[in-house]
Amino acid sequence: MAERKSPKEKFLFGCLGLILIVVLIVAYLIYYFSFSMNHLSEGELIKKENSPNNTYTIKLYRANGGATTSYTLRGEVINNKNKESKNIYWAYDEEKDTVSWKNNRTVTINGHTLDVEKDKYDFRRE
Repeated sequence: MAERKSPKEKFLFGCLGLILIVVLIVAYLIYYFSFSMNHLSEGELIKKENSPNNTYTIKLYRANGGATTSYTLRGEVINNKNKESKNIYWAYDEEKDTVSWKNNRTVTINGHTLDVEKDKYDFRRE
């Protein structure tokens, strides 16, 4: 027969489960707001470049972080066929806005070469 748990054990397991859930939620929120590229500053558009076959467009934005931080540079790629966009470049303290396409899928932004379909550059992950 299965052994019954005492009320103390039930309470302890309930508390541990609740603590685990709270820790997981806090960890997810820290990741989402600190490391995800989905919530980057919009910034002001400074450059727009189309791929050689016009399938993709790279838009570079410069965002001002305020008086105590430097500018950031955000690169967004837009698929011109389905109009989907995603952030693929995020750099801190960069004034340059050099963009050159190597081919229809590969772009170099300030010396960082990226495949627009699968690569991302995020200075926070270096």
